Amino acid sequence: MSLSTQIKPISYLKSHAAEIVKDFATNPEPLIITQNGEAKMVVMDIAEYERQQETFALLKLVSMGQKELAQGRVSDMDAFFAEMDQQP
Repeated sequence: MSLSTQIKPISYLKSHAAEIVKDFATNPEPLIITQNGEAKMVVMDIAEYERQQETFALLKLVSMGQKELAQGRVSDMDAFFAEMDQQP
């Protein structure tokens, strides 16, 4: 993904908002909005945003699992299922 082609000033967002929304149907790449030459915000397709949030959530779960493994907070599969069988 080349972000350099997707950088626009805030004035472009103001005058082309409807066009930007329509373009996301064919080009879901995020649009970086600048103000006074500085990147200030990112506009992105909602489906892409949701995918990104799901990815972040999965990465967080992996990270948590790795920390628990490093701390020795694990049990083998047989012990886990034996404990689950005793739950009401």
